[in-house]
Amino acid sequence: MTSTSTPPGLARFNDLGESAALTALHEACASTEWARRLLAGRPYATVEDLYTAGDAAMAELTTADLQEAMAGHPPIGRPKPGDPTSAREQRGMAGASEELKAEMLELNLAYQEKFGHVFLICATGRTGEQMRDAVKERIGNSPEQEREIVRTELGKINRIRLARLVEEDA
Repeated sequence: MTSTSTPPGLARFNDLGESAALTALHEACASTEWARRLLAGRPYATVEDLYTAGDAAMAELTTADLQEAMAGHPPIGRPKPGDPTSAREQRGMAGASEELKAEMLELNLAYQEKFGHVFLICATGRTGEQMRDAVKERIGNSPEQEREIVRTELGKINRIRLARLVEEDA
């Protein structure tokens, strides 16, 4: 039997006060514009509707909005202390050798110097070696190519974080 009722986690999100909902969305993505767009779309009937709105908002972010979103992400291999979300997402670096961690730090710095922002990748499920290989590959991109890759990676991260937001038990 198919239920037409809103999943409990999504209903909880739809029912949050504006300030609490904005805070929750800002934790998923540091772009104020992205969070505002998703807030304006409430209530969502399905989780897929929320994901679609998130994707649409991400596609419309300006370069400045993308920079704001990226500023909320620590470098790969260096999650902020007390930030369980980044630590969980970057788990693939947790068991990396000191040599790999040092190499990632060097690559992160080179990438940041070239592009003016942290190397951003949807790290969930990736190994330290996969992340290293990705930064090595992407550092040769043009700023325009890299901005669109970052937009795609942010979209993947946002979907994972939105899923956690609406699927968690109260």
